[in-house]
Order: sequence, then C-alpha cells, then structure tokens
Amino acid sequence: MTYSCIIWRLGDGIVQLDAFDRKLLALLQQDARLTNNELSERINLSPSQCSRRRARLEEEGIIRAYRAELDREKLDLGIVIIVTVTLATHNRDNAQRFARLISNLPEVLEAFSLTGEMDYVIKVVVPNLKALSAFVNDVLLPHESVAHVKTAIVLDTLKETTALPV
Repeated sequence: MTYSCIIWRLGDGIVQLDAFDRKLLALLQQDARLTNNELSERINLSPSQCSRRRARLEEEGIIRAYRAELDREKLDLGIVIIVTVTLATHNRDNAQRFARLISNLPEVLEAFSLTGEMDYVIKVVVPNLKALSAFVNDVLLPHESVAHVKTAIVLDTLKETTALPV
C-alpha cells in the first residue's frame, strides 16, 4: 500500500504525512533507538530535518512512546492464552468493573471489547499451566462482573507485531 500523503485528523488539527515522515515512522517502528544521524542516512534528509520531523510527530501524538521489546520466553512467560469472556450482566457499571479488573492485571497484554457472542477477548501470558489455572479460577471466574470464560492456548505465533502499516 503506497500513499503519497496520508492525512490524520487529531483533535481539531489535521496532520499531513509525506513520504519522509512515513519512512521515518517505519524505521522508528523497527528500531526506536536510531539516532537522527542514522535516520538521515537512511531517508536522505539532514540530521536536523530528521530531528524536527521526529519532534513534530511526537508533539502531534503520532509517536506516542518508545518501548523496549522483551523476549517473553527468556522471562519465563512462554505460554500465551487467548481468553474470551462473557459478562454476567450487560450494563455500564459491570463493563467498567471488568475494565478496572483487566487494567490491573500485568499478565494481560491486550484486551478488546467485541460485538457478537463474546463480550471480550484478552491476550494473556503466564509461565505455566498452574499459573493459567490460578488466573482463570482465582482471578477471572470469581470476579462479580464475569459470567463465562473460555481459554485457548496458543500453539504457535505466526505473526506478532505492533508496527502499523505506514
């Protein structure tokens, strides 16, 4: 997918991204530690231009943060589980209780509110099956907002990325 200019609407302002911005964003998604000198060599702009563009993209909120990507298996978090959750009742208070629960659980990497049969899908990492059992039986199921939980252990990860297609 190639665009000559992408326009993002942020709040009341409009942000335009040209080919240099897109290249800069793509490179930073691959390696956020790149210096402005390294970026300038790769996208054929001066280091000062790269610095100004990066600062603008940060100020406009397109670049939200810089993070380190960790190896979960080396941290003994080798089991990935996809968990579907159905709420006990469907009202705003119950949904907010569940959202508070999920936001405070470090083993939850991602959580999505859905349309359809299930209310939520969450991605969880744990070190072993005993930890998974404790997570489901001691944390999720006893919670007042939860009616039903289904788990699926991920056998193999075919693709995992946070990079957006810029």
